[in-house]
Amino acid sequence: MLLQILHFLIETLAAFFVYLLLARFHFQWLRVPFRNQVGEFVVATTNWIVQPARRVIPPLAGLDLASVVAAWLLQLIALVLLAALGPSAPGIASLAVVALIDLVRFSLYILSFAVVVQAVLSWVNPETPLGPVFDALTRPFLRPLRRVLPPIANVDLSPLVLLIVLQVLLIPIWYLRVLSGGGTF
Repeated sequence: MLLQILHFLIETLAAFFVYLLLARFHFQWLRVPFRNQVGEFVVATTNWIVQPARRVIPPLAGLDLASVVAAWLLQLIALVLLAALGPSAPGIASLAVVALIDLVRFSLYILSFAVVVQAVLSWVNPETPLGPVFDALTRPFLRPLRRVLPPIANVDLSPLVLLIVLQVLLIPIWYLRVLSGGGTF
């Protein structure tokens, strides 16, 4: 029972910060403004690790690699701790690959979350201050679908199609994670 509690706490704490670091990277990559409640929260909760990492890890082509590398290292540390709690510990190389796969998986979860929130906000309160944030996160992915799938009776089905595509992508990513040694913890 104590191991389950420790496992849960490590997984939850690491995932919280990994998601925030990935959100920070995606905000910067997709040019989502940080001057909003979500952006300010993300920056405030991740500055403690991103600012020192930026001194060592330079940006590449305008992308904030410090956030991604910090997210990867944090996920790797969590996986090492979780593996140490288990009956058999996979090698550090396989855990590093699993951590990288997890970043891709978590990024798809962030996009799925943003699509759902953006769709709900467009129905409930289209003028909300957070609407442009989620629109900026989802627009690059919805735009190609909207070109192919026009609205039917003024109903935009592109978010639904994108969610289906994301779920289909998550299936092989999960199998890749398991094959890489990440299915044991």
